[in-house]
Parts: sequence; structure tokens; C-alpha cells
Amino acid sequence: MLGPVILAASRSDRMRRLISAAPVTKQVVDRFIPGESVTDIVPIIEELTGRGLELTMDVVGEDITTPEQATAARDAYLALVERLRGLGLGERVEMSVKLSMFGQALDGGHELALANVRPVVEAAAAIGTTVTLDAEDHTTLDSMFAIHEELRRDFPQTGCVIQAYLFRTEADARRLAEAGSRVRLVKGAYKEPAEVAYQQKHEIDKAYVRILRTLMEGEGYPMVGSHDPRLISIAQELARRAGRKPDEYEFQMLYGIRSDEHLRLAAEGHRMRVYTAYGTDWYGYFMRRLAEKPANLRFFARSMLSKG
Repeated sequence: MLGPVILAASRSDRMRRLISAAPVTKQVVDRFIPGESVTDIVPIIEELTGRGLELTMDVVGEDITTPEQATAARDAYLALVERLRGLGLGERVEMSVKLSMFGQALDGGHELALANVRPVVEAAAAIGTTVTLDAEDHTTLDSMFAIHEELRRDFPQTGCVIQAYLFRTEADARRLAEAGSRVRLVKGAYKEPAEVAYQQKHEIDKAYVRILRTLMEGEGYPMVGSHDPRLISIAQELARRAGRKPDEYEFQMLYGIRSDEHLRLAAEGHRMRVYTAYGTDWYGYFMRRLAEKPANLRFFARSMLSKG
């Protein structure tokens, strides 16, 4: 029940100031966001890939208000590509981007976001990796899917994210489950109205399984974004029924959550990709992690109380 409250707080400047000022916050944030700069994050990349894991990197930040900020976001990703070039890890380390960070919500935002994200996708392809377009709230999705389609004309490996709690997603999954597509399925982490999204956990879980079956039976490459042990087991069974080999789909989980499970799945021969965020504008990302799972909120509350 606290999830919608926390998601509302993620848009509150007052709550941002309050939580950011709490002395314990940085210690807790570090659990989910292990660095503020590319230099901070390189040792994390080397450690995780050295343990048999793959990564998708996210430079945090969404609520930009000027074209100059969108350009700065583009440049931050291009700087990340340059550091990845030196590591020579290819597709083992890809990138995730939020189009809002590239100017999608500004005047002329669709064209601006496309113009800013294209150089990042091009640079990623040049070092042997790719980019996945993250889904945001439902009002942004038509633009996101149109940009995804445009980018795939030149860079067919470009991925996208779909969210199980939205009513529209089953139709989106059927359209996207084509040869060469890369689709990450998540439950959804934005506050959405009942007119467009399931509100109850059991409804979202059922939708997730239906959509995952569509992706597994399709011709694309499914990316299973979940920490739920039951859904992970179901994904393995759906993959088996669809005749998929372990390298024909992958699991994705967030940095700092169920790290032992990351290693277990990788040790069993599964492709296991860790969604790893970094940067200074961490507030929105952090609050959604608290909203997604009660255990994360309890962890934060205990830390606040223990530091008094």
C-alpha cells in the first residue's frame, strides 16, 4: 500500500530535499547506486564481469528542464562508451537509457530525444554493444516505441522495455516478439491510474506470465526483468517449453538486490545481466527501488533509525 505514496514522493521537491539531507541516506543509496562517475563505476564493471555476470549501465537522471541538460545527458553516455571501449567487453556491458533524460518531455521532445539518443546508439554499436530504451510512464510510450522502431532500421539490436502492469502491453509484446528484437519485461515502477494499469499484485503477476509466454514463444530475444523467485522459475519452464537454449534469453536484476541469486543463475549457465545505475541525480531512481519492494523500504527505515 505504501508503493503509490513513495512514487508520489519521488516527484516531490520537498521530499527530495528532506531525504537528500538525511545523514544516513548516502550509505543506503550506495547499496543501489555504487558510484557517481564513470571512474567510480569501472571497478564495479570489472568485478561483476569477472564473476561471470553481464551488465546494463544507466546514468541516472530523468527530470530535465532544458535542451542543454539533454545534451549533457547525451555526452555523459558518450563518455561511458569511451570508457567501455577501453575495457573491451563488447555486448557483456550494454547501456539503458531513459528518453526523458534526452529531452523527450520538452518542446519538440520526440525529435530532440531521437537526435540525442542516436549518437549514443551509434557509438555503442561501434564498440560491439547496444542500448535498451527504458519504459517510463504510459504517456511517453508511443514516442518511445516510435524512436525504437526508427533506431532499429540502422541498429536492429536496439532493445526496449515493456511493463506488465499496463493493459496495452500484451498487444505490444505480440508486435515486438519478432526475429531480432530484444525486449526486457518488467512489472512496472511508475504510479499509473486504474484506467490504464492493473493495480493488484496478483493481476500484475498473471499479466507478466502471459506476456512472458508470448515473448518466449516468439522469435525475439526475451530479457526477464524480475527478482521474484516464482517468476524466475516460470521463466525457466517457459523457455524450456519453447525450446530455447540458455543463451537465447537472459535474466536481469538490479544491482544491490538478490546478489547471491545473480551469481547462482550465472553459475547454472544462464545469462545474468545486472542493471547498474550511477550518477549524482539518484533520487527518482532510488525512490522507485523503495516503492517496488517492501524489503527495500524496511532496509532504508532500519538504517535511518539505527543512525538516529
